[in-house]
Amino acid sequence: MASTLDLTLLYLLAAVVGVVLCRLLKLPPMLGYLAVGVVIGPNALALAKDSAGVRYLAEFGVVFLMFVIGLEFNLPKLKSMRSLVFGLGLGQVSLTILATLLGHLALGGAMAWLGHEHGLLGWGLHWQSAVALGGALAMSSTAIVVKMMADRLELESEHGRRVMGILLFQDLAVVPLLVLIPALGDSASEMTRTLLVASLKAGALLVILLAGGQRVMHLWLDLVARRKSEELFMLNILLVTLGLAWLTEHFGLSLALGAFVAGMLIAETDYKHQVETDIRPFHDVLLGLFFITIGMKLDWRSLIDSWGLVLLLATLPVLFKLGLITSLAKWFGAPTGVALRTGLYLAQAGEFGFVLLSLATQEKLIPRQLESPLLAAMVLSMLATPLIIQYSNRIVNRLSSTDWMMQSLAMTKIASKAINTERHVVICGYGRSGQNLARMLEQEGIPYVALDLDPDRVQQAAAAGQNVSFGDATRLQSLVAAGLSRASALVITYPDTLSAKKILHLVREHAPAVPVAVRTIDDARLDALQAAGATVVVPEAIEGSLMLASQTLALVGVPIRRVIRLVQDQRMARYGLLRGYFHGADDDGVDEGELQRLQSVTVMAGAACLGQRLGDSLDTETLGVAVVSVRQAGGRVVIPETGLTLQAGDTLVLSGRPQDLARAESLLLKG
Repeated sequence: MASTLDLTLLYLLAAVVGVVLCRLLKLPPMLGYLAVGVVIGPNALALAKDSAGVRYLAEFGVVFLMFVIGLEFNLPKLKSMRSLVFGLGLGQVSLTILATLLGHLALGGAMAWLGHEHGLLGWGLHWQSAVALGGALAMSSTAIVVKMMADRLELESEHGRRVMGILLFQDLAVVPLLVLIPALGDSASEMTRTLLVASLKAGALLVILLAGGQRVMHLWLDLVARRKSEELFMLNILLVTLGLAWLTEHFGLSLALGAFVAGMLIAETDYKHQVETDIRPFHDVLLGLFFITIGMKLDWRSLIDSWGLVLLLATLPVLFKLGLITSLAKWFGAPTGVALRTGLYLAQAGEFGFVLLSLATQEKLIPRQLESPLLAAMVLSMLATPLIIQYSNRIVNRLSSTDWMMQSLAMTKIASKAINTERHVVICGYGRSGQNLARMLEQEGIPYVALDLDPDRVQQAAAAGQNVSFGDATRLQSLVAAGLSRASALVITYPDTLSAKKILHLVREHAPAVPVAVRTIDDARLDALQAAGATVVVPEAIEGSLMLASQTLALVGVPIRRVIRLVQDQRMARYGLLRGYFHGADDDGVDEGELQRLQSVTVMAGAACLGQRLGDSLDTETLGVAVVSVRQAGGRVVIPETGLTLQAGDTLVLSGRPQDLARAESLLLKG
């Protein structure tokens, strides 16, 4: 019998092998998780069992996924998307359930006319079964789709916003469906009472959490953050996430809804970005385990024994959802290409569909013999999803003759605004930073072309006469249409490192002479962005510290010209002194591989470097360190030069990674 450690190592080995193979084959890593789940599962090699403990642990992957989604979709953003969430989303879920019910009634009528006992697919199912099955089939995979859209930088695209709106409603719809399915077996009056009580409980809990929770969450995280303990902060985030998930589950709701609410509450605080970074390892690891457990559900015997039924159940719902979502998206004003992409991304089954299907089976609404073919069909559709998304552009181009024309028109619209401009600035992202930059450029008479993916913002800004167009700056076509080759500079105004690297690659490949300025939160990615081709990287934290220092110097009476010169000197030094930091007790838990440290090394009597020139004592290029400054024994701070002779009492300030600093100190003092 395999121990817990044996199973853990098996899952880790399977995950590593699956992801490596997919990377080598240039396939989505998610496909690797699903595939290895199929191989090691109880229905194939039987190396691992789909135990209740593993399934419950894997559910945490969905919990943390919903938490991360909640961080991105706070209340203001949810309100701005209400037409997509409660328009597209409500229509998709309702019509899928209605179509399943009508299909059951039509099939039952046809079979009755032929003289057979009616029932859905001939299994003798009733309308309650059709409702439960429709709810399960209405779900799409939030885990797969959101992960792939994030990797493809499509969350803010036109189809990405519609996909997220539908997924959010599906996740919210799980709550009433979890209450409805057990009540379907009761009488009409009992079912009404059960649904009413559950609705009141859910409404009261959500009102309390969303109305008073924001202030409590902000005060609580402030209190925890003042302890200056990364470990304590991380423990509290886990406590809040799992605690709210537990609370909603015990109120008859879902774990995922509580995690989603927790994310929305934290998104309203100042700790959103830190929480996103801290929670990422838990989210990725547990989500990978969840995909493995999904793959383990595939029963090859069902494929062999009932292959026709499995293919029918895998194909018909996918085609129906593709047609339904595409039609709804077009009805809500989406172009054909956008509508098709929305349908392709959401045509598959979803993780919550398994939850609803299992519940319906427990309530005897769906017979056990039908559960296995349904599970196999749902897993097959999820296995196909990464490939469908990866090749969605090709599929849309084949299915829609107008999509290429619409994209061409969009590029033409951008190009028409940039065609008469030269030596202009291309602004990628027209948020607050991009708009401030545009105003300053206008004051100096410098032309610009801005690209942004928020249609409302673009429409309002364009109506105000500003030169902004809807376009994805991570696509070469958009940059070319914006006149990249004729531009004097390009500015990336939003702090997204992955997107910035993609844009930098395109610029360096197609317009290497164009300088690029990149905005980032801090200096953690400064070297990586410079290596990717950024001409200037502007870390907000460092610029904020420079402004704070300049204002302080002005307040204490330093002449303004000297203040300006000091700030310019710091910038010309490319943030050399500010990029590092002296380690302290409250820095425990900081990712030392990302930020450089500063370390002071004092030359004592008997040191190996005593009396030697700095350049002879320390090969900074080989060691990977830099000498920031030298404070001589007399107290004078001098600029470090290779010919500087080191004397007893001199203090060198070194910058570098901890391991490199340790080697440098050893060489200076011991030789």
